[in-house]
Amino acid sequence: MTVKLDVPTTNCVTCLITVTHSLKKVDGVKKTEVTYRTKSAVIIYDDTKTNAEILMKATTNAGYPSTLRR
Repeated sequence: MTVKLDVPTTNCVTCLITVTHSLKKVDGVKKTEVTYRTKSAVIIYDDTKTNAEILMKATTNAGYPSTLRR
């Protein structure tokens, strides 16, 4: 499954690295692509192991709150 999150507080490369690491720690995440120019993250994950709520919590816990992009 693929989800796109808005991560409005990603403003630099360090932010990108932090968000990427927080998402990769979530069991079931297969691939992440975080872009600070668009302030978003695209995550490919196994929906039997995780979901969008857990992914948003992971970025929030890392200091970068996110919301589901519709």
